[in-house]
Amino acid sequence: MPVTTLEVPAGSAGEPSAEADAAVGAASAGAADSAAHSAAHSATDDRVRRYGELRSALRERLDVDHPEPAWWGWVVALVIGVVAGGLRFWRLGNPSQLVFDETYYVKQAYSFILTGGVEWGWSDQATPSVDAQFTAGTLDVFTREAAFVVHPPLGKWMIATGMSTIDATQSESWRLASAVCGTLMAIILVFVARRLLNSTLLGGTAGLLLAVDGHHLVHSRTALLDIFLAFFVLVAFAFLIADRFWMRARLAERLAQRIATDPGASAAVMRWGPTQWFRPWLLACGVALGCAIGVKWSGIWFVVAFGLLVVAWDVGTRRSAWIRRWLAGGVLRDAPIAFVHLVPVAFATYLATYAGWFRSTTGYDRFWAADNPDSILTRLLPDSLASLAHYHQSMYEFHRNLDADHPYEANPWSWIVMARPTSFFYENKALGEMGCEVTECSRAITSVGNPVVWWGGAISIVVVVFAWLLRRDWRAGALLVPLAAGWLPWFAFQDRTTYTFYAVVFVPYVVLALTYSLGLILGRPDAPPDRRSWGASIAGVVVILAVGCLLFFWPVWTAEVIPRDQWQLRMWWDSWI
Repeated sequence: MPVTTLEVPAGSAGEPSAEADAAVGAASAGAADSAAHSAAHSATDDRVRRYGELRSALRERLDVDHPEPAWWGWVVALVIGVVAGGLRFWRLGNPSQLVFDETYYVKQAYSFILTGGVEWGWSDQATPSVDAQFTAGTLDVFTREAAFVVHPPLGKWMIATGMSTIDATQSESWRLASAVCGTLMAIILVFVARRLLNSTLLGGTAGLLLAVDGHHLVHSRTALLDIFLAFFVLVAFAFLIADRFWMRARLAERLAQRIATDPGASAAVMRWGPTQWFRPWLLACGVALGCAIGVKWSGIWFVVAFGLLVVAWDVGTRRSAWIRRWLAGGVLRDAPIAFVHLVPVAFATYLATYAGWFRSTTGYDRFWAADNPDSILTRLLPDSLASLAHYHQSMYEFHRNLDADHPYEANPWSWIVMARPTSFFYENKALGEMGCEVTECSRAITSVGNPVVWWGGAISIVVVVFAWLLRRDWRAGALLVPLAAGWLPWFAFQDRTTYTFYAVVFVPYVVLALTYSLGLILGRPDAPPDRRSWGASIAGVVVILAVGCLLFFWPVWTAEVIPRDQWQLRMWWDSWI
């Protein structure tokens, strides 16, 4: 189903157009006329009728209702969840050793289990190596000294939850939380795309495209932090969209109720419009954003981006409802309320992720304030918060000065086309090893994205930008915001060591951009049959090619043993090696 634009009657910057005044007046006058012709009815019946007419007109104007049944969306989401879960849980423990940055996060997660929330260090000089001991089942490899860790604790808490659920000596336990979150993201994206694009078909398409993307799949099958960041950001985005429609429905309800109760007061009501003091979906969005920051600090960019987006939506909602002072009402009334729902809530949630550190006596820098009573931090803050603030200063300095060369570093310019994917794992195997049937085999995990999804998505982003600029389509603008928040800030850190695997946080919005374009290709439901037929054919071919790429690249996404020439066949660019 194609994406449509909500047209707003043109008017002056501060006042609605004559068309808007006529529409509100006609609705009120029409309701009053019908009451005059229905004298036999009670005044209560008249108010109910007026309320219903106004409410229906406003809900249609504000594009609140979804035409498709809710149960159909759940069926599609559950089917996509089964597909995504099967791909992510199949042989999840392969390989059985720590890969890439699992060497940090899995061991730190297990130290949480031992300490209740404090990261311990380990010796890099141990023989055999600490990683070899850990993989062999000796999990307590720690020195009992606090370690300086540069990422907040929530992602490691999630890994620890998986390790506590099943045998922690099994590699499946390390990756359990990642696989769960990756699967849930595919399900959530079905609902996000369905509500955003007003089509269950396109919702299912978006969920399927995310399920078969290799970049997302690799992160869902390894115990790194970025999949949790991506998960909480997507949850926050889903809550933000829910808040938009909830606010529009609430505004329609309250305006209709007040005008129906007293038609003569419509002019006063439409001057500023009602104020909504409590917004449950936006509050939930604030909690989710706090969790995102509690995984990685880059979640902060989404707080800024989503805050600006919700203000823009609130202003647009008031304008679409013909509120006269729509700009002032959105900025002066709605924006401060939105700020309270987002920023302080996100900050409090973030602090809560450090509960283990606050309870501990051995956390890194836990009692720094006691040793530095003259510091300005100690003078301004309670000791525990001053110590945590100093810890965060050290973390910031680490990230600011991270400029060491790495063979898989990649400039953000290259992320969108997967020019330099990160190799998480690689082993050579000889004849007879792990089922190798030729002279030389390869076993690899390369976080290269599905070429159809990423290259098609890169083209689609351009389409979406033009749809936003030329058609004023709020849906196009909505999906561009988290994409920009996850990608553009990294361009400011050209001297910092960055990697393509950071891009997993905006994979869902690349998928949404591609799905948006497929919706345009598919055409409107009322389009001529021939138009729908060829549109469906083209969109179907794109989805089939994406599934074909899943089958082709599966061995290098999941560490399957394949002949070396088969591995090289899948390395399309030299930069992928």
